[in-house]
Amino acid sequence: MNAPLTLGTAGHIDHGKTALVGALTGRHTDRLPEERRRGISIELGYASLELPGGRRLSVIDVPGHERFVRTMVAGATGIDVYLLCVAADDGVMPQTLEHFAVLRHLGVDHGVVAITKADAADPELAAEEARELVPDAEIVPVSARAGTGIDELGAALERTAAGLSRPDAGTGEPRLHVDRSFTLRGIGTIVTGTLWSGTVAGGDRITVLPQGLAARVRSVQVHDEPVDRAQAGQRVALALTGVDWREVGRGDLVCVSDSPIEPSYRVDATVEFEADARPRRGERLHVHHGTREAPARLVSLDEGLVQLRLEAPLMPVRGDRVVLRRLAPPDTIGGGIVLDPRPRRHGADPTVLERLRAIERGEDPQPVPDRAHAGGGDGRDGPAGRAAAEAAPAERPVLDPSALALAAMLRADGERPRADGDLASAAGLDPGQATKQLNALTKAGLATRVGPNLHFDPVALDALVARILAICERDGAATIGGVRDELGTTRRYAQALLEYLDSQRLTRRQGDTHVLRKARRA
Repeated sequence: MNAPLTLGTAGHIDHGKTALVGALTGRHTDRLPEERRRGISIELGYASLELPGGRRLSVIDVPGHERFVRTMVAGATGIDVYLLCVAADDGVMPQTLEHFAVLRHLGVDHGVVAITKADAADPELAAEEARELVPDAEIVPVSARAGTGIDELGAALERTAAGLSRPDAGTGEPRLHVDRSFTLRGIGTIVTGTLWSGTVAGGDRITVLPQGLAARVRSVQVHDEPVDRAQAGQRVALALTGVDWREVGRGDLVCVSDSPIEPSYRVDATVEFEADARPRRGERLHVHHGTREAPARLVSLDEGLVQLRLEAPLMPVRGDRVVLRRLAPPDTIGGGIVLDPRPRRHGADPTVLERLRAIERGEDPQPVPDRAHAGGGDGRDGPAGRAAAEAAPAERPVLDPSALALAAMLRADGERPRADGDLASAAGLDPGQATKQLNALTKAGLATRVGPNLHFDPVALDALVARILAICERDGAATIGGVRDELGTTRRYAQALLEYLDSQRLTRRQGDTHVLRKARRA
């Protein structure tokens, strides 16, 4: 029996990814009313694809807009095969290149290129451009509208997927990086994601990280069908007992209850950067792992070796891939492979470097003695290095029950959170205690401060940011009144959200309007 695999789309906006998935699977993956109304994908979409020979692939359809690359990376992690879409009337475009860079840094080497809209223009020129970018992939001209080339594309995907499998599909430890959490009447908490490794079945005891929540799997589904046991490479929905859906969200990790995996604020990795994209000394980056991301400082240890000092926790294991993106402008600049998922803070000590090089060669050396870390510093000399050392993130904060209660309330409030003072009252905390716990949640990546006395759940905030950016894209600018009316919120919230987008350098204020900092090519 063929091992389960996950197929992920990639490509520039308006290059027909969602339409092509619909033609292949019979399922339109844009589920949000706003996506259907505007004709662009904002969130991840899912479908099941049966290939001509009967093999079934899980499909993840990703948004193509440059503003939603963070969402694309969350969807691309864990895929095995790509479907790169290049429109015949456009050719290779900026997000074609960035999406393919993400795939390359994630180690996704197998896939097919679809030259879409082949009924609208001669596909040969676009095919030549694609061939230069991906010389080893099959290239198939298709038209979702006319229904041509769909069978040929299915056959090409089957040839590409033939013989592919996940090395730890049935034997590794179960790991599911959550991309959605919701509740269904009569069932309770549901979490979904791509099962990276191992298997999971009803009755299994699990832990949700980074919170450390204990729960049990009530039942398992794969593409809306109940199964006794799900395998790595499948899109999985888990019904959980013992945990509220508001306590779990995108970026969390489901693993077995006795898992040795722990949240980590440091990662040693071997990295590779895009041409002319090496980060500046001390520059803050976004590190993407699984469906989670965290700001970090990159400390250079040796050629190709770095320590990533994170401001929010990730849950990696050795051998995992990470993607590195610049905060502003938000571009993909590189990626890497985790060598040590929970190292001590250290610099370029020869003993440490020797151990990391051994891990890179596939060996399993002993941990470095404590003395090798003493005085290791940043790997930089002088005042700048000392300043960076002083500014490095602290050890993982301990989240007490009151902090977790605040996180649950923020998740329950969704896109309309209560003010910090109201949260404090509801949780029975005085303002000082609430501020302390919200700061801990922010550091742990479970809350985002948007304005004075206002925090959001990160998943809900991402959805709002996507909607406001779509407004800017559609209308050329956004105003407080327009955002208030379109989101059905208050002027206070609309103003806070727009000022937050300005602070993140996604938009800039221009008089009474807010415009995108970087307009996409028409």
